[in-house]
Amino acid sequence: MIRDITIGQYYPADSVLHKLDPRTKLVGTILFIASVFLFHTFPGYAAATVFLAAVIKLSKVPPKFIFKGLKAILMILLFTVVINILLTPGEILWKFGIFKITREGLSLAARMAIRLTYLVMGSSIMTLTTTPNQLTDGMERLLRPLQKLRVPVHEIAMMMSIALRFIPILLEETDKIMKAQIARGADFESGNLIKKAKNMIPLLVPLFISAFRRANDLAMAMEARCYHGGDHRTQMKPLKYQKRDYAAYFVLLGYLAVAIAFRIAGI
Repeated sequence: MIRDITIGQYYPADSVLHKLDPRTKLVGTILFIASVFLFHTFPGYAAATVFLAAVIKLSKVPPKFIFKGLKAILMILLFTVVINILLTPGEILWKFGIFKITREGLSLAARMAIRLTYLVMGSSIMTLTTTPNQLTDGMERLLRPLQKLRVPVHEIAMMMSIALRFIPILLEETDKIMKAQIARGADFESGNLIKKAKNMIPLLVPLFISAFRRANDLAMAMEARCYHGGDHRTQMKPLKYQKRDYAAYFVLLGYLAVAIAFRIAGI
């Protein structure tokens, strides 16, 4: 389960998406997330599915690798579906005691499941095709207008990039600690929910210690190299839009127009 989380990981490949400017991919991800909430009917979600499938094809990332990331949110997905099915009022299709299933509940649960799945897949594609350094540069350039309001744009972009970069590192560390604890006789599977939570203490304590140690080492390394954020910093490879980026923006605007048209028409 730990290795199934794909958000924050980078998959090296020679694809059109990998070559796009990180700003294009960040804006594209935001627009795709917006479109997922604009669509509210299954024909609309079918259009989103076609767009997402085309993006996955262009990324050259194996679909199995992307779908593997959905295992990490399986429990959240099931919980969301069950809650929406049982607690949404409407036309009753089945009832047993205080529990009832409505037509509106099934429809809402299906839409919420699709939205949650597409949110994770869309975000995963962005991180799988963009390195942490590229993400930092892209976010900093997009947020640059906020500098006029004295917002520490560079520091915010750096923190978000480091957070994404640490996700796969901490997952790998968690996997190592879990295997070491199992070898010493720890049991993370048996027992009720409370017992399982108590069994996680031997895993969480060394994980927190390792995370703080890594954070301290990173801070010391940055200080030793005289790192400081903010103004007057230069980039070895400044971001520049290419023709493919303008073409991608054109496709994204067309897709967003379709989503808005579907919303207005109620399709």
